[in-house]
Amino acid sequence: MTTTATTTSTRTKWAVDPSHSEIVFKVKHLMIANVKGTFQKFNASIEAVGTDFHHAKVHATMDAAGIFTNDENRDKHLRSADFFDAEKHPHLEFKGTAMEHVSGSDYKLTGDLTIKGITKPVTLDVEFGGKNTDPWGNEKLAFSLSGKIHRKEWGLNWNSALETGGVLVSDEVRISAEVQFTKQA
Repeated sequence: MTTTATTTSTRTKWAVDPSHSEIVFKVKHLMIANVKGTFQKFNASIEAVGTDFHHAKVHATMDAAGIFTNDENRDKHLRSADFFDAEKHPHLEFKGTAMEHVSGSDYKLTGDLTIKGITKPVTLDVEFGGKNTDPWGNEKLAFSLSGKIHRKEWGLNWNSALETGGVLVSDEVRISAEVQFTKQA
């Protein structure tokens, strides 16, 4: 008689540690310099079987009103209908659909990014920093993420032509994040 054993895997839930995490974007300004901004309010979670992220559930939301570029007038403009329209669309959302192991600690994370009610697929490069325990006994995971999007695909169309040629704000937006997660009980 032959028997087949079935194993069930327990998924572990991890919540972002905002005091040890950041989400940053950079955009070319005047076609010559990068302007950096951050989302100061965000939430993220991962559900995975141990450190096997192949079938991980990844979810993140960023508060559109929590955008910070170190210039109050620019921040107000970014919150306006010209860009994120934070009043009508208070959150940006990312839902992971696949996390592919590339090699070593490198992964490709594919998911759906929603901005201003428009959802498009994006792929981010991910480096798994590792797992460790802090001095208070909390288990932690860390990741570095990077990628690029084209803002006009999400209806972020505002721009201004320059007299010398080119535009004030580039279409390409570079995204990077350093995120640390705490294991949930």
